[in-house]
Amino acid sequence: MPDNHPHVIAALLLDWYDSHARVLPWRAPPGAARADPYAVWLSEVMLQQTQVPTVRPYFEKFLARWPSFAALAAADEAELMAAWAGLGYYARARNLLACARAVAGEHGGRLPEDEAALRALPGIGGYTAAAVSAIAFGRRAVVVDSNVERVVARLFAISDPLPAAKPAIHAATDSITPDACAGDFAQAMMDLGSMICTARAPRCLACPLRERCRAAAEGAPEAYPVKARKPEKPRRFGTFFWAERDGAVLLVRRPARGLLGGMRALPTGEWGAEPPGLAASPFAAEWRLLEPRVRHVFTHFRLEAALAAAPFAGHSVPPESEWWPIDDLGSAGLPTVFVRAVRMMEKQRCVQ
Repeated sequence: MPDNHPHVIAALLLDWYDSHARVLPWRAPPGAARADPYAVWLSEVMLQQTQVPTVRPYFEKFLARWPSFAALAAADEAELMAAWAGLGYYARARNLLACARAVAGEHGGRLPEDEAALRALPGIGGYTAAAVSAIAFGRRAVVVDSNVERVVARLFAISDPLPAAKPAIHAATDSITPDACAGDFAQAMMDLGSMICTARAPRCLACPLRERCRAAAEGAPEAYPVKARKPEKPRRFGTFFWAERDGAVLLVRRPARGLLGGMRALPTGEWGAEPPGLAASPFAAEWRLLEPRVRHVFTHFRLEAALAAAPFAGHSVPPESEWWPIDDLGSAGLPTVFVRAVRMMEKQRCVQ
């Protein structure tokens, strides 16, 4: 059985990282004294449940527009939410603003360095606090994201299924995390999982830890981590309403709290267990139901929504609504599910 001595694993991994580290706009090069704490924090919040290729352009635009905690703290919430559109999990954007304001107002514009103080800030959980503390400040912290989880489960052949295996994986990661070079070690583990120890077809022959990996010794790295079968997500139904007037479409502002809170959107009623049809229309009109349906997967459910269209004829419109030029809907900051509805409507208009 491979000898997983912590010093050996850390040395092998850090040596590999020196030559193979990904070049990312929020990172300092391997061996650098410190990364920019603001950039590290911003990237880690964006990377929660979102992949690097998606995050990169958003990060660069945010950093150019709001280059510091003070600048972000002064941002208009509606503008911030519009800039976030497409990244998903919109509560992160509201927490991003709340955290920037807390750092600017309570910490003199500087992030605290230790995990406990970081966890006290809005939107920063255990993982993000550990990652920021290690990467931005060089503090020893146990950083476990999905890539690290996979690497460690294979290194130690941890056979308990997820999520029950999380404490064992955290403890195993703790056992190999060095006191020095904490940020480089955390990022090296992430890069190894992203580039080499992938979920499917891991490149074991290129792995610097292959001789130390118990899953590789078993000849079954893809068997780890063991995952419990996920229950099927429930389905919900809704209707999106497309009301058009003089080359503009009616948009509403969703309630500040709740799913997609504070975002511009097409009018829609509640999303429930049964298709609502036209019952939630924003005003009485000759609504026409279109095909196909808008389908979107959220964290806890699948949505299937009908799209209904009608011309506007002087009706009263809902509060918090506005007429947005159809040709400029790309600047409205619509969430992805409503972008899909817009694209469907564009196709409908092309064939009419």
